Amino acid sequence: MIPVEILREYWGHDSFRPMQEEIIQSVLDGHDTLAILPTGGGKSVCFQVPALAMEGVCIVITPLIALMQDQLQQLTKKGIPAAALYAGMGYLEIRSTLKRAIDGEIRFLYVSPERLSTGSFRDALPHLPLNLIAVDEAHCLSQWGYDFRPAYLDIYTIRERQKQVPILALTASATGDVQDDICRKLKLKDPVTFRQSFERPNLSYSVVRTESRISKLSEILKKVPGSGIVYCKTRRQTVEIARQLEREGMSAGCYHAGLDRETRRIRQQQWIDGQLRIMACTNAFGMGIDKPDVRIVIHLAPPDCLENYYQEAGRAGRDGNRSYAVMLFQEGDIQALERLPETRYPPISFIRTVYQSLANYLQLPSGIGEDQSFPIDLQDLCQRFKLPITETIHALQAMQQAGILDFQEQIFKPPVIQCLFDREALFRFEEANPDLEPVLKAMLRSYGGLFEHPIPISERQLAKSAQKELKAVEHDLLKLHAMGVISYQPVRNSPQLRFMQDRVRAEDLYIEPLGYLKRKEVFFGRIRDMIGYMTGTDCRATAIGRYFGDPAVRPCGICDRCVEARRKRTSTDDITHISQMIERMLKEHETASIEMIMEGLAEEVRPHAWTVIEYLIGEGWIRRRQDDRLDWTGKKKGPG
Repeated sequence: MIPVEILREYWGHDSFRPMQEEIIQSVLDGHDTLAILPTGGGKSVCFQVPALAMEGVCIVITPLIALMQDQLQQLTKKGIPAAALYAGMGYLEIRSTLKRAIDGEIRFLYVSPERLSTGSFRDALPHLPLNLIAVDEAHCLSQWGYDFRPAYLDIYTIRERQKQVPILALTASATGDVQDDICRKLKLKDPVTFRQSFERPNLSYSVVRTESRISKLSEILKKVPGSGIVYCKTRRQTVEIARQLEREGMSAGCYHAGLDRETRRIRQQQWIDGQLRIMACTNAFGMGIDKPDVRIVIHLAPPDCLENYYQEAGRAGRDGNRSYAVMLFQEGDIQALERLPETRYPPISFIRTVYQSLANYLQLPSGIGEDQSFPIDLQDLCQRFKLPITETIHALQAMQQAGILDFQEQIFKPPVIQCLFDREALFRFEEANPDLEPVLKAMLRSYGGLFEHPIPISERQLAKSAQKELKAVEHDLLKLHAMGVISYQPVRNSPQLRFMQDRVRAEDLYIEPLGYLKRKEVFFGRIRDMIGYMTGTDCRATAIGRYFGDPAVRPCGICDRCVEARRKRTSTDDITHISQMIERMLKEHETASIEMIMEGLAEEVRPHAWTVIEYLIGEGWIRRRQDDRLDWTGKKKGPG
């Protein structure tokens, strides 16, 4: 099938988004390709469609395990076989997954970067019928990027052993230096580069200094109708904000990585379906969610870099209608940002202290540990060894960047079962153990392939099928596992840590000091750029475009800086005159589009009309509806 037919059959769309078709054709032509597509640009389609158009299996390398699992679920719903390799999987599960890929039973194999260096993967690599290597979040390749992952540097070894396979590198945000670094580290051959403009003409950016975040948040959400996201700094804050908004009559929920997976799934779906208008969340929320009608994204405090801010703010207005991205800040936030490099890059002596504490906590002797995974309770570790938790997390991340260990702060691994008896033996076992027969029959009815390889399951679904309580089903599965009838690995939903090399003495732990200090310096530069964005006087959109090396981004005319500049150029008499004309038109027609209002105004006042419209909306005299038409309210709602 040709690409558009694949898009129509599996995604139900008749046409591609901008630039997707060109990227897909580049891949099908066998070119190494770099694609910089801002948030909401549809990156996954760019590798999924060409991979389905070719024979073989596509390897997708991504560090985001939650996103990996979401995409697996979506592909499975479409009837496309896919599997994944990531931290915390058992040996049998890994071996079975690789065998299915070698045998051509799956079309997509998602792999976390740290899995690329394992012996099992490297042994399987020459036998995999690869058609494409897709590198998601490719900015992780650059140690000067905002999310460097050293395991990404092993990706080029796949190309060394599969020279004919094209590479597609994708990222939502990368500066010019990082783009060059991606091509160099992946050793791309004459890469074709596609970069969408960072311009978002329908998205109005604002930065608001406020004495009270909560009251300003409430004020903004009451003025802007429609679905919204409120990004918070801490898990506790997400709960507090959601409760406050509920008390004020808004439907709101909270979302953070500390909630169990089922709760997160339900709340995410409620928000997508419109049952919850506002989601108060940490940055754990939003990846892979394609909700086009988000009208507003508010940050209660500035993020630590413009890359993160652009991605998170860009979740508003994907349908092309007017939307708003608002960052709130207080004076203390600037000082907090300036202190952040010292916290984010703790002294190497402290990193060695954390390493020693970790070895003691896990009772891991020197000389062993390579490729071993451990669930870890960070609160318990820090309390037991009197370590500050924030600095400890950053020390673990520093060790990850040095290739010493792989640390996943939150990882969900679904329950997995495999039947160890053949069908005949299982039938005899059922006859001898009638109390376990309902669960066994439910397993066989609900899941295929149980005799061949480990299968992810839902205990809730089994309980429903077996007509038993959930606790009883979990008890039966553990009993069957103890009796050797099945292999059963219960759900894991906790931080996971995998040693990339054998444990050494803490004093021998080596982190290259010059590179470490250079990354700290680069991080401090990103902090300065973030502060510059907050306090600068330029158009917000052009400031973002300049940061990402896109000088073609023009002044947007709708951010707070552009509106303020227009107000200064517009006299009081002009505002009064245009306001009266707009009021007259809206009262006469009850509602009107902005285009209709512009056509009804004299040509000489049109350049100032946007300023007046924004002013009247801000003051509450007119209301912008979800269909972007305007109504006259006739009453002021309070200060903007």
